Amino acid sequence: MDSNTIALAGQQALWTALLVGGPLLGLLLAIGLAVALVQALTQIQEPSLAFVPKMLALAALLLLGGSAGMAIMRGFTERLFDQIVSVGGMG
Repeated sequence: MDSNTIALAGQQALWTALLVGGPLLGLLLAIGLAVALVQALTQIQEPSLAFVPKMLALAALLLLGGSAGMAIMRGFTERLFDQIVSVGGMG
């Protein structure tokens, strides 16, 4: 096994995780910041006020962009399996 192949697979895995999870985490960060600002300005310290908007936004983003995330993960998996086959010499 070539260590470069393993390192490349790890790099691709991290890049895929960033592509799939990055927009989700960015949206949740922005919403959390906005809710924290509203809570600080109004002095309302209701825990559900911070949780519910994040959950609704996450559900909406997963419904709208879930297929794109799955396509990215499928492409990564196909490339990874191709690399496994090329390393194993069974192709």
